[in-house]
Amino acid sequence: MLKVRINSFSYIYGIIPGDSTKNGGGFVFDCRFIHNPGKYEEYKNLTGKDVKVIDFLEKQPEMTQFLQNVYGIIDMAVENYTKREFTDLMVSFGCTGGRHRSVFSAEKLSAHLREKYADLQIVLTHQNI
Repeated sequence: MLKVRINSFSYIYGIIPGDSTKNGGGFVFDCRFIHNPGKYEEYKNLTGKDVKVIDFLEKQPEMTQFLQNVYGIIDMAVENYTKREFTDLMVSFGCTGGRHRSVFSAEKLSAHLREKYADLQIVLTHQNI
């Protein structure tokens, strides 16, 4: 069974998550080009798991396109790794504070994979919330 570890992290407060499987890493996606809800007072104390932030990010056309591209890449990797009987895949999303865009993206990828592939083990970790 393929285990997919999905992480969110902050480029400022943390480091890119390490790979404990000794495979040498995984995919790292930078979300900083997407409009940041953290720049607005009403969202500062919220995260990408909160409805107000989700609504904000879902209105950003760049976010929708970004996630569609991520899904395409990760779906290819999942299918390839499964055929080759690999056991681990790591995907990390980074943004400035690690609370909004990266968390939202990690949550969305996790939901996408759970819906599309019943036989995956998904481990979701948010480093900065």
